[in-house]
Amino acid sequence: MPDLSSFPRHSWLRALRQGLSSIESQSLGYTSPKGLPDARTAVSDYLRRTRGVLADPQRVVLCSGATQAIALLAHVLRNRSVAMEDPGFWLHRMVFRHHGIEPLPIPVDDDGLDVTALANTTASTVLTTPAHQSPTGIVLSPARRTALLEWARAGNLVIEDDYDAEYRYDRAPVGALHALAPDRVIYLGSVSKTLAPGLRLGWMVLPPDLVRPVVSAKSLADTGSSVMDQLAFAALLRSGDYDRHLRLMRRRYLARRNYLLHALREYLPDATVLGAAAGVHLTVRLPDDCDIEDIVRRAASRRVRIDPLSWCYTEPDCAPPGLILGYANLTESQIDTGVRAIAAAVGHSSQVVPDINGKVAPDSGP
Repeated sequence: MPDLSSFPRHSWLRALRQGLSSIESQSLGYTSPKGLPDARTAVSDYLRRTRGVLADPQRVVLCSGATQAIALLAHVLRNRSVAMEDPGFWLHRMVFRHHGIEPLPIPVDDDGLDVTALANTTASTVLTTPAHQSPTGIVLSPARRTALLEWARAGNLVIEDDYDAEYRYDRAPVGALHALAPDRVIYLGSVSKTLAPGLRLGWMVLPPDLVRPVVSAKSLADTGSSVMDQLAFAALLRSGDYDRHLRLMRRRYLARRNYLLHALREYLPDATVLGAAAGVHLTVRLPDDCDIEDIVRRAASRRVRIDPLSWCYTEPDCAPPGLILGYANLTESQIDTGVRAIAAAVGHSSQVVPDINGKVAPDSGP
């Protein structure tokens, strides 16, 4: 979750006024399910400038976030064998299953998606998050990127969810795969982490042969996304306010990430942190003897919500013990309180309890 209190309300209102002042009345009716031409062009220009994506506006389809994009693609590609990363975003796995597709799980290691394992399956399409793997945060290595593109050029499709690409803190951004194989890579993005999930605004950049069927599916799904949001977002992109907002949030999230890392080192020194270089969450691996379900319950009793890493695995019972910790929508005080609560829960799980100073004392009872 991004910092919802930092949504650029004034810039958004100004952008909406600018968009409404220039739009023709007929554009407020039923427009192309692809989205307004001006909005698609603005998104195309932004992606070319920031991600190196060769986004012809005619191949851009605006949609209600990345989740709808996955749903539309699942409908269009329902006759293909689909694979996805394991672990991977649990909701996207559910969307595929809802459309009758059981995605083949492809393991992820320190270099990202195991392309050799992918090539040894029957999959002809794979969903991947190469810039910041969800949920581990691993960046797909150069050798794996090359191998994946070779796999795609052999007649297969890559669905590139450019997850959290806008937020990198310790190194330069990683280029999008789409730039290297635009006819074999479907590019997905959204504003859910950059502005707010409530906007329900995202985009696809499609190979030429998929534009017509995806637009048809989009038309039948909802006849098109909100014209008002498209107008405002296009103006926000062109004014430079979107770039300024991202620069502000990068600084803010970096400070919160650093505070979370400090708190984890102090209160959970045995934890292994993954995915710290980018994004708005960390994945934390805990010692093997930790009871994750018990830790989640005990943290919840202290009004601290944490998601178990197991949700992201095809076989949750086989997942290593771990947690997913979001930090972008929290103050430093909330981060400190949350990590202390988690440390206390881990201490109970291990029969020891950290005191308020982060030191470990024997468990004196429930």
